[in-house]
Amino acid sequence: MRYLLLVIFGASYGLLAAAGVFTVFVAVGLIPRFAGRTHTGKNVVLYEEMVIFGTLFGCALSVFARYCGIGAWLQELFPRRTDILLCLGGALQAVFGLFAGMFIGCLALAIAEMLDSIPIFARRISFRHGLGLAVLSMAAGKLCGSLAYFWAELHRTAQ
Repeated sequence: MRYLLLVIFGASYGLLAAAGVFTVFVAVGLIPRFAGRTHTGKNVVLYEEMVIFGTLFGCALSVFARYCGIGAWLQELFPRRTDILLCLGGALQAVFGLFAGMFIGCLALAIAEMLDSIPIFARRISFRHGLGLAVLSMAAGKLCGSLAYFWAELHRTAQ
């Protein structure tokens, strides 16, 4: 029963975190913005599906890292060719770094644009007093959560 509850809670928290990430993507309009910039608006549904499948694939790789050892599999396949594997790994890291950097930069710019809409939204719902306190409270909560995470050394127990 305990393991069943752990599975349910873990899956629920994972779905909640993923929903938060996708909510940010939808709120800032990142994927349609990419499609608009590249003039490929007819493929926006495909882009959204690829983001979802990429997220699910990344989650599976991080949860089942022990069973997804691609590097170990390649070393078994090419036991004497470590120079090729090092060049291939460096090239793949460079390509991944380039695309990840572009994505993070675009996400940061989209979030910065979205932050301009917070004062407008606050005026529309008549939230005049305490907006700074609300933002400060959210930042303090994130700070406390991060400090608790590293204080308890939860990052060491993740693997």
